[in-house]
Amino acid sequence: MPVHKHCPGICVYVFSLDLFLQPVLEFSPSHPVEGHSMTLTCRVQLLAQKPYIQFRFCFFGDGRVLGSGCSSSPKLQIPARWRKNPKSYRCAAEATAQKVTKWSLTTKIPVQRIPVSDVNLETRPPGGWVMEGSKLVLVCSVANATGNITYFWYRGALGSNLETKIQHSLTAEFEIVEAKSSDAEQYYCAADNGYGPVLSELVDITVRVPVSRPVLTFGDSGTQAVLGDLVELHCEALRGSPPIFYQFYHENVILGSSSAPSGGGASFNFSLTAEHSGNYFCEASNGQGAQRSEVVTLNLTGRQPDDPLRSPPRPVLQESSYLNSPDPGQLQSLYENVNVVSGDDIYSLVYHTQQEMEPAVGKTWNGMNCSRTFVCPRAKSVALLGNMAVFVLRADCIAADT
Repeated sequence: MPVHKHCPGICVYVFSLDLFLQPVLEFSPSHPVEGHSMTLTCRVQLLAQKPYIQFRFCFFGDGRVLGSGCSSSPKLQIPARWRKNPKSYRCAAEATAQKVTKWSLTTKIPVQRIPVSDVNLETRPPGGWVMEGSKLVLVCSVANATGNITYFWYRGALGSNLETKIQHSLTAEFEIVEAKSSDAEQYYCAADNGYGPVLSELVDITVRVPVSRPVLTFGDSGTQAVLGDLVELHCEALRGSPPIFYQFYHENVILGSSSAPSGGGASFNFSLTAEHSGNYFCEASNGQGAQRSEVVTLNLTGRQPDDPLRSPPRPVLQESSYLNSPDPGQLQSLYENVNVVSGDDIYSLVYHTQQEMEPAVGKTWNGMNCSRTFVCPRAKSVALLGNMAVFVLRADCIAADT
């Protein structure tokens, strides 16, 4: 455009030519979100139709050149924008042939941060079950958030802090390298990116303990039993998470099975026959592998009717040593030599008394008059039924007056 200057005689017209206006810096999206991409555009408006003008564009953030430097493209894409990134931006447009450079105004571009939402705690292995000695991984994740996220892991409902991590990620992990039975507990996590922590739900962790080697024992009979006896096999694993399933074997053939829903041992009962002599063992399992007990040998003996320990001679009634006692004929024997109950225990005679006499000498047993006094180091019991006295004696009982 011509510039008019007043002169006294000769006027000189000076022309000043502007090729383009001051560039304008634009950005998209209009509300950039932290962690997302942003595009800068340096827009130039020409004052004359000069299609042959070539430009070079430079972008700056907080005074520093962005990207790989200046280029012929009026656009620059920033892959991910964070709060720590520059806040003030401007661009420069240079007409390379004319050596004309113009700068845009400085523009402050705010970045929005998305708060943490939907925090979730998961486990590996999944389901909250882990074997003792195996690795347990607690994975804390958020559905949506931007920026640096601080993760926290807690043990127990009261929240004992286990670990804290800061990551640019929607997930973070905490490992328990070797899970122990004491690690069975409730766990939860929390995540925070500056708007306050958001908690996950509680997750129950169960540590499965494999069964230990079980121990097989026989009942009161021990490994020496008599044909016809009722035998109890008891199998117990001292360690192992319930429920525990037990199986009983005789000569590698399964006899039966039983379970312990709350842990501990289990039993199996059966009556002895001649075929039951031999080797026994049991197995315990809780789904984490089976363990087998040591082999136990059971020896059987037949009951001999003439065995003095099991069939004592028929007693002969003797005259009572008590004064004023009834005539022995008044004592009537109801049972004699009752079958063996267990081991060497024997039912003795059962007497019915016609009257109760006050003894002058001798001894009484539970208020009943006895014709004889017995010394039984291992007496089993004495039962009273009305006027009847039942004495359970062992084979080592002897009469004190003999």
